[in-house]
Amino acid sequence: MARPRKPLLSRDRIVEAAGALVDAEGLEAVSTRRLAAALGVSGPSLYNHFRTKDEILDAVADAVSSRVDLSMFDGGQDWRAALHAWAHSYRDALADHPNIVPVLARGPGRRPAGLRLADAVFGAMTRAGWPAAQATRIGALMRYFILGSAVASFARGFVDDRAAYDPADYPHLGQAHLLAERQREVDEGAFETGLEALLDGLAMQYESLTHASRGA
Repeated sequence: MARPRKPLLSRDRIVEAAGALVDAEGLEAVSTRRLAAALGVSGPSLYNHFRTKDEILDAVADAVSSRVDLSMFDGGQDWRAALHAWAHSYRDALADHPNIVPVLARGPGRRPAGLRLADAVFGAMTRAGWPAAQATRIGALMRYFILGSAVASFARGFVDDRAAYDPADYPHLGQAHLLAERQREVDEGAFETGLEALLDGLAMQYESLTHASRGA
């Protein structure tokens, strides 16, 4: 009886396995040995698809970037509404993959999905009338804010133990032990509060910009 054929090794299979490893154990857990064992292949066979571990991690990061919705930049929305919708889509894409954020934070490099994302944001801002230099800064600012929000949970930074927050030492943290159980409410609320504040500030700058343009 013939042996069942193993699925052919492919870039997608390697990226999927590496992504699962990053999610479960972090970036340092990824190695060609671990990936080869997970895929049931020999280590050297991975090099037919990727030259280095960094290339594999780049591909994992780009797979996450590819899940970000960019359609709002082509749908006729004004720049503020588009940025708001995009920021939430980007954060949602990162929500289940916080361990890959340090790779994304290095910038898009040569990653196709990351470059499409940067191109979409910059293009939308310049079409809206933002000067190119300011559009670049807006893209950077949004990325800092979104990636920063995905690195870790603020609420889970506090322990579920009232005794850890003695009023004698921390007079304003009497309810801090309740934060962890309200993680989603706290973290999502903080993200939305920060996003609205950021967009309000940009809207003020935009109004000054368009007012100056009308005056000129």
